[in-house]
Amino acid sequence: MRDRSNMGLKLHLVLFYTFLYVPILVLMALSFNRAGLPTVWTGFSLEWYGKLFTADPILLAARNTLIVALISTVLATIFGTLLAVGVETRHNSSVLDAVLFAPMIIPDIVLAIALLSFFTLLNMTLGLHSIILSHVVFNIAFVVAVVRTRMRNFDHSILEASADLGASEFTTFRRILLPAIAPGVIAGALLSFTLSVDEFIIAFFTAGAGQSSTTLPMQIYAMIRFGVTPEINAMATIVMFVSFTLVFFAQRTDKEVFSR
Repeated sequence: MRDRSNMGLKLHLVLFYTFLYVPILVLMALSFNRAGLPTVWTGFSLEWYGKLFTADPILLAARNTLIVALISTVLATIFGTLLAVGVETRHNSSVLDAVLFAPMIIPDIVLAIALLSFFTLLNMTLGLHSIILSHVVFNIAFVVAVVRTRMRNFDHSILEASADLGASEFTTFRRILLPAIAPGVIAGALLSFTLSVDEFIIAFFTAGAGQSSTTLPMQIYAMIRFGVTPEINAMATIVMFVSFTLVFFAQRTDKEVFSR
């Protein structure tokens, strides 16, 4: 009975991963198809990647995505780390936890409409700055969750010992706490960057008009409405490769967090 149960579980996993990853692998393979046809393989070629890097709208969208991702990651990491430290060392409330993690639970479209309504209420013009602010709001919760996980495995008596020896709160944070939680901070930053690069709905609702505030997922959406082209396959392959790489490093950093 145990052998049959194990075989059933293995079969379930094989079917699950096949359903999940085979379409991605097919898309990646088609990005190297010489003819760019979705059904016929005519030979290996890097032609579509060359055309991708010469398309001005795509390059501009990629630049906008990097700007948004880098700035929002830096801000979300700073604010999220400070918030995690403050909450973990001074408060212990389930209500506060629910408020902090709400952006992770609320559907993206609901959060996007709420942010758009807030910006409209403030009469704020939309653009890259509004996308950055929106991504900071969205990413802070993930940074807080990762950093707090690290802090719960940290001996807080060390902070008390540092205060007893006359160190200021800033010195204790800079020389003791921050190095101890650094793996969690790095993991949160990598996760935040990955989410920002891939995020579409919030950026779509909070972006301004025109190409100047179009991100890469928005550009892919605009192009795919006219059909899937080889350039889209190539672009999606690059985005997935970057995302998988960042997630891999974030997971490796998480493992270091739990092993310490």
